[in-house]
Amino acid sequence: MVALNSQFVDTIPSIHPLPESIDGASGDLARGASGLGASGRVASGRASISLDSLQQLLTSEMQAVNQIIIERMQSEVALIPQLAGHLVASGGKRLRPMITLAAARLCGYQGHRHHRLAAAVEFIHTATLLHDDVVDDSALRRGLPSANELFGNKASVLVGDFLFSRAFALMVEDQSLRVLEILSRASAVIAEGEVLQLMTSNNIATTEDSYMQVIGCKTAVLFEAAAQIGAVVAARPAADELALQEFGHTLGLAFQLIDDALDYTAEQGALGKTVGDDFREGKITMPVIIAIAAASKEERVFWQRTIEEQNQTSDDFATAVELIARHRGVELTLQRAAEFGHRARSALMGFDDSPARRALIEAVEFTIERGY
Repeated sequence: MVALNSQFVDTIPSIHPLPESIDGASGDLARGASGLGASGRVASGRASISLDSLQQLLTSEMQAVNQIIIERMQSEVALIPQLAGHLVASGGKRLRPMITLAAARLCGYQGHRHHRLAAAVEFIHTATLLHDDVVDDSALRRGLPSANELFGNKASVLVGDFLFSRAFALMVEDQSLRVLEILSRASAVIAEGEVLQLMTSNNIATTEDSYMQVIGCKTAVLFEAAAQIGAVVAARPAADELALQEFGHTLGLAFQLIDDALDYTAEQGALGKTVGDDFREGKITMPVIIAIAAASKEERVFWQRTIEEQNQTSDDFATAVELIARHRGVELTLQRAAEFGHRARSALMGFDDSPARRALIEAVEFTIERGY
């Protein structure tokens, strides 16, 4: 068993208790894999909105998923579990695998297939994070040094590939061609989304429609697949599959739009990554698109210099924040996110009222109101 550096693990709260049989570093890692605790709550002017209902509903099931994650990320090549373990133990909301578990419960599923599939969803997500951080040259992930910062780009890309292979092994073990079709398509579309984002980066002529296509591919599709396979394992009719697809897709769009807004509004300690990274990397996101659409000639010159030409000074991020505020870029981005959140809630209304449905609705509220 590969030991994790204690500096990465000690800060992770233990939310889902683990079996006595998981000891040492693996126990620490599995506790990190639940990753919700203090990071699962948003403080707002009204009652606190959190993922508490969802995580409490799924405590024992997430424990099973965490165990699968621990087992399947092991390798005789010591660097693989060490690097993967760094990212897994760093926490995160674990929203995607919880959506799979909750969607299956919403559909009345009583078996265990969804545990492996939730782990597969998390492996796909973790692999994309490793690859993203290399592409974006990110130094922080979830408030800790990113894997590529610690282990280098080559190792991060290759371990990401390893996790993709583990995800596909779990899909094959499920023996459902329908599940394999859904998750393999999602993996391909995510890659297409990342390439689309490369094509729109540093281009201030990017339209809102083009950008929505990017985030539909790179973010929303995995939320969509995570929810849809819950209906598949429960053998529910096509209408229920479509409803959960709509739920996941619109939730994913809302999630990404909130991420866009947070890059220009959040406190770095809460966000877990460097605030302003999107701007410094020349990424075109919704707040910027809105600001550019309403920009004066002088303002367009600023955006062309900083985004397209990547000629930035230390004061430019503050100027970008000011221009985005002037044209209500964050405000309108949040409005769009709220609209997709409303669609996500509406997609669940065809299912009977249940703890699972209520917890998923609360997860939508958390997604819209979160501060990180």
